[in-house]
Amino acid sequence: MTTPLVRVSGLTKTFGDTAVLKGVDFEAAAGTSTVLLGPSGSGKTTVLRSLDTLEIPDAGVVGIGDVEVDFGTLPAQGRDREARLRALRAQSGIVFQQHHLFPHKTALENIIEGPLVAQRRPRDEVVAEGRALLAQVGLEDREDSYPSQLSGGQQQRVGIARALAIKPRVVLFDEPTSALDPELVGEVLAVIKDLATQGWTTLIVTHEIRFAEQVADQVLFLDGGVVVEHGPPAQVIGDPQQERTRTFLRRVLHPGA
Repeated sequence: MTTPLVRVSGLTKTFGDTAVLKGVDFEAAAGTSTVLLGPSGSGKTTVLRSLDTLEIPDAGVVGIGDVEVDFGTLPAQGRDREARLRALRAQSGIVFQQHHLFPHKTALENIIEGPLVAQRRPRDEVVAEGRALLAQVGLEDREDSYPSQLSGGQQQRVGIARALAIKPRVVLFDEPTSALDPELVGEVLAVIKDLATQGWTTLIVTHEIRFAEQVADQVLFLDGGVVVEHGPPAQVIGDPQQERTRTFLRRVLHPGA
């Protein structure tokens, strides 16, 4: 059996008195798309942020490739702690709800910032790759544009190219269309769908149920900090076994019914 690229076991996280994650477990094979569904506050975003170490879980194990961190035994401070977190963080690129682009940098400059500064790669090589990524997301003619000169959908596509520029093992999408006007949603989803067909490993938090059906190899439905149901989209979305999943999908797909 091939070891899954992404491995999450026993993930817990508490904010104050609120337990946001209560022992989340799942795996994802290389080259697959995993979609996380669930109501607001179910823990979806916290799972993603834990993979990228933007949140530090209280306990549990996260592995990406040959890098694995046991947060239950992670030192409270010191160089060893930072080295472990840095190694895990380097395995993923994340695309946020908001674009978080540098407003004073052009589209191309935003994309090459990570490879140049964090990875210290040669500028000529990074610029060439950055231009290729702009072309991949359909923005080859906007490399000199600043974020204020781009639509929300174009800014988000630059954000996707920026995440890809560091050559991550896994690309994380945290509700990448939630801040967009409805007419701009499709262009961003099309780029994400293309990445999935190209063999990128993706984890996607979204409320776009029909998109999840099209792109996901597996769907995780979370509620109350636990995985209530998981499996292929034909099962979880098309024929859910848990009443909580059925109720959620009914409310999302048929609001007001």
